[in-house]
Amino acid sequence: MMRLIALITARYNWRADELTVGQKEMARLWSVDERTVKREIKRLTDYKILLQLRPGVRGRVAAYRLNYAEIYRLSEPVWKNVGSDFSTRMETQAPKPTEKIVHVQFGQDKPVAVEHEEHDHQDPWSRALQRLSESETLLFKSWYRDLQLVETRDQTITLRAPSKFIAQYIQSHHLKPLLGAIQLEFGRIQKVCLLD
Repeated sequence: MMRLIALITARYNWRADELTVGQKEMARLWSVDERTVKREIKRLTDYKILLQLRPGVRGRVAAYRLNYAEIYRLSEPVWKNVGSDFSTRMETQAPKPTEKIVHVQFGQDKPVAVEHEEHDHQDPWSRALQRLSESETLLFKSWYRDLQLVETRDQTITLRAPSKFIAQYIQSHHLKPLLGAIQLEFGRIQKVCLLD
């Protein structure tokens, strides 16, 4: 945890809410070798304290975000050790559990509410969606949730959006987080093609 605290204190970008530091720089900050950095980052992502937003590929550094809900959950048992005022403050500021998402399908005689289905986390697309729901919660709810995988060919992934507007808006405004999550799960995908 001390390594994470040092990293956050020295290099976390609070404006962008992400951490983008190369392994060499982390090793220097922590006074360890790069192998230890890889092991520590893996441990932090396995415990979901850090959420990986984009992989480090072709000379670029990986991007991570703090998972505030998980940090709250893991630290809650020791809040009282800090003090009762701290414990009270943390309880009032703790992130609320996410509410159940309900899709409403129109175009029928009556609107029909359909509960959001849990994705099978075995296939890469479901894992990419899960990753986006954790790291980009608002973007996921607004833009990514209804994307469907059409195919992957060579280094291109083709997705279907519910409308032309959504496809164009994601392409022009929200492609970077989507591509990052896809690259983490699919590997060498370089291009996202959005159909409506």
